[in-house]
Amino acid sequence: MSRRQRPQKVAVALPQMESAPEHWLRHIRLSGFAVTILSLIVLTIVVLAPSLRTLVAQQQEIAALRQAVLDKQNDVDALEKDVARWEDPAYIEAQARGRLHYVFPDDIPYFVLDDGETPTTDNGAPISDTIQTTQVDWLQSLVSSVMEAGLTDATVDELDADTDSEEK
Repeated sequence: MSRRQRPQKVAVALPQMESAPEHWLRHIRLSGFAVTILSLIVLTIVVLAPSLRTLVAQQQEIAALRQAVLDKQNDVDALEKDVARWEDPAYIEAQARGRLHYVFPDDIPYFVLDDGETPTTDNGAPISDTIQTTQVDWLQSLVSSVMEAGLTDATVDELDADTDSEEK
């Protein structure tokens, strides 16, 4: 009988340390069933994605149309209230007196043409009845403004301080 030889021991280098994702990916085993299920899921997503996009767009359109219907219904309600007001004889009389200046035959109408108040501007200065013209050479003002802006060495803060002092 022949004797079996013992296998020789060979030094093997240890593998370098793998990171967790590499280790996890190296040990994934996919069966045919898993590949079939994954491909069916991907196919379902590809087929249904346009339909879902259309559904979302239609839902947004429906919400916008419902809001438009609600706004129009509020307008109709306001107009119905206005029509109901016009059925009241007291309201019609008040409108005829206020808008058209109608009066009953025995009434004495009084119209106030000038209430005595002098019209004023926003800052309280009285408004003049006469037209005033100003003597301003706008072309000279424009040219001097452009020249000053182009040739000055002053900073923005200094220019703002100059305009503030000129306004006072």
